Amino acid sequence: MFTGIIEEVGILSGVEPFGDARQLQIKARLAAALTIGQSVAVNGVCQTVVEKHDNKFVVVAVEETLRKTSLGALMAGSPVNLERALRLSDRLDGHLVLGHVDQAGTVRSVHEQGANRLVRVAYDDRFNKLVVGAGSIAIDGISLTVAHLDNSELTVAVIPHTYAYTNCATWQADTLVNLEFDLIGKYVARQVEASVG
Repeated sequence: MFTGIIEEVGILSGVEPFGDARQLQIKARLAAALTIGQSVAVNGVCQTVVEKHDNKFVVVAVEETLRKTSLGALMAGSPVNLERALRLSDRLDGHLVLGHVDQAGTVRSVHEQGANRLVRVAYDDRFNKLVVGAGSIAIDGISLTVAHLDNSELTVAVIPHTYAYTNCATWQADTLVNLEFDLIGKYVARQVEASVG
């Protein structure tokens, strides 16, 4: 489990085929603090550390992950948002994030509004019931608040701190971003479906 508060932007230093999967090598300062078998969110995708060095660690993105997320589209040199798994004693500064991405959405536009940036993202309309105005969403692992909804598009406001300390500075029209809809909303929607059915 994660919080959506990014610890570091690492660099994807290598991508290697691994059967139907891909081995991702990530250069990051936090690599020194990781252990083999530990969970780490890479652009919001929960991955397992399979190898580590002082300044680099390796994860294996399986076929399902490559199909459902943007990890398969990343190339060496890409910046990636990193967050280590939450400890029960930690503060929950963002929101509850599992690292189980629902889909890769598409950035439609990025506009400056004062010091902030408004990012509009399109997603599959089957997830409409999980998105609410002023609700939480994780985009590339970043805990953000939905500022506006319009059909199957949502808009979030990115503050200067988030823009400076995550990879969202690379977002532009047609960028694929990983979307994880709010966990609490998923349970509420499931309960409503069960009671109606």
